[in-house]
Amino acid sequence: MTIGTRLFTWRNGELVGTDAFGNRYFRGPVRQPSGREQRWVLYKGKGEASKVPAEWHAWLHHTAAKPLETGTSPWQKPHIPNLTGTPLTYLPQGHDRNGGQRGPATGDYQPWLPG
Repeated sequence: MTIGTRLFTWRNGELVGTDAFGNRYFRGPVRQPSGREQRWVLYKGKGEASKVPAEWHAWLHHTAAKPLETGTSPWQKPHIPNLTGTPLTYLPQGHDRNGGQRGPATGDYQPWLPG
């Protein structure tokens, strides 16, 4: 986040809310050529777009007029950001960094052969 973004937010931004990650969401009085209000997020920590939960993503992209409710459906899982490149990266069985050992093939694989 640059000093320009902070200054613009301080002068023009209206705080709409925050999410579980501490990101703050703002709206501004400046209208875009499309007639929609400006909406933006100030990330807590490193700016990473995958840290925006679905309910706030919908609001940021004008899909919803207000942020959606969280946890209203029993099938919803908690949002987690993209963990690629972190120590918590998913490593499938057989990956070199996960021991490199994989179970033997079960014999149900049929390769495609031309013609």
